[in-house]
Amino acid sequence: MHKAIIIDDERLARNELKKLLQDFPEVEVIGEATNANEGIDKIETLNPDIVFLDIQMPGKTGFDMLSELELAPHVIFVTAYDEYALKAFEVNALDYLMKPVEPKRLADALMKVKQKDEEEEFSGGNVNRSLLCEHDQVFVKDGERCWFVKLSEVRLFESVGNYAKVFFATNKPLILKSLNSLEERLDDKVFFRANRKHIVNLRMIDKIEPYFNGGLLLELIGGEKVEVSRRQAVKFKEMMSL
Repeated sequence: MHKAIIIDDERLARNELKKLLQDFPEVEVIGEATNANEGIDKIETLNPDIVFLDIQMPGKTGFDMLSELELAPHVIFVTAYDEYALKAFEVNALDYLMKPVEPKRLADALMKVKQKDEEEEFSGGNVNRSLLCEHDQVFVKDGERCWFVKLSEVRLFESVGNYAKVFFATNKPLILKSLNSLEERLDDKVFFRANRKHIVNLRMIDKIEPYFNGGLLLELIGGEKVEVSRRQAVKFKEMMSL
């Protein structure tokens, strides 16, 4: 059974979607919200499996809302935007439904949820929700570009003031999160605090070299070089049994 929330400022659109979802007994609508702030509250208190999310809402957009969440749930966008406009966002969301929603498209989108769940079960989902595991995805917004990024694809987090720069593929967008808050949530078996400014994904290390004063220099798969401070080098060597 999937628990779903509908976030849309138009009451008619919410009612229409609820009516369509009655034909899908595996989905239970457990809440509704009319704007982004209400949406964040509902997601954090009700912990849904699926969020049907309108992109254009007064105040914050659906994208703005997602970028404030710690962890991105399965998101199906429900929008009046046309497909070309959506492509420009580069958001690799689970699916998009154009308004007015067609039952066939809704069925396809829910099928994708099912497939994604099966993949995650197979790869060992995360039971402790206070920790983010590498199969979890975070939503990253940089100007007009947005991505859902699996943590396993992130090579490096770099501190930039109150922000953290996220390195994945060829992208390096900023998220409004401090390195300390990220460190608390990330699995320390995969993500290692190399120094004051960097958290590295241990699986993305290409080379390890000795460095000044007993420190280490890591070269990541993307070519970035990160220094491991002397104090952290001791910990690093223990973890990697070097």
